[in-house]
Amino acid sequence: MAEVRFIQRHSLLTRIVHCTIAVACIWLMISGLFVFVPALAALNLDLTRFMKVTHRVVGVIFIIMPIFGAIGSPAGLIEFFKKYFCRWTPEDFEFLKKFVPYMLMPKKVHMPDQDEVKSGQRFADGALVIGGLMMAVSGLFLWLGTTIMPVSAGTLVVMRFIHDLFFLVLVVFVVAHVFLGGGMFQPYRGGTIKLMFGNGQVSEANALYHWGFWARKELEDGSRVVVKKVPEEQRKAISSKASLGK
Repeated sequence: MAEVRFIQRHSLLTRIVHCTIAVACIWLMISGLFVFVPALAALNLDLTRFMKVTHRVVGVIFIIMPIFGAIGSPAGLIEFFKKYFCRWTPEDFEFLKKFVPYMLMPKKVHMPDQDEVKSGQRFADGALVIGGLMMAVSGLFLWLGTTIMPVSAGTLVVMRFIHDLFFLVLVVFVVAHVFLGGGMFQPYRGGTIKLMFGNGQVSEANALYHWGFWARKELEDGSRVVVKKVPEEQRKAISSKASLGK
């Protein structure tokens, strides 16, 4: 057995909120097609009725979970804003510039060290947050505006346009998020998806490869470092994955 150091990257609360929102987002996209596409809605009335009801129920969950996370960890919310709204370093701009070549040739393109949140991640996650917020606000207008709090027809038209527009924005960035976060891209394979849908821990080797600046600070601090004993074969596999592209 060999000792391998891991860093606790995500808390249990973060993982619960993220996973719930992820599942809700996917269901909202599927059920939303039955709500907003007349041809699809006409295929099966019972199924369409079910989809419309669940679209509203899951929509409420989609809105509540970020609020639940913020109340559960106010300090985490502050840290979130600090990580995403910060001054970009030369390494951040270099990472963004090299990202497309890196996607095409990960073994040949060397990426600069990054902090806890990569520059590209700030851009993509920002689009997801803005898209989700606009979908939530416009969705509430469309729901409440046709039931208990009637609004003008013009307002509903505008909200419908916003809902449709940011639906397309979310589709693009959610697919990209799933592609990278789901480990379909080789350098991320078998690692990043376990961060949110697993125990939230990342091996020292993978942390240094993907988030070098952050990893070194955490390893020096030591408060989030967990030492585990794993088979030698597993240790070698972890090291080999992390070294891809270096």
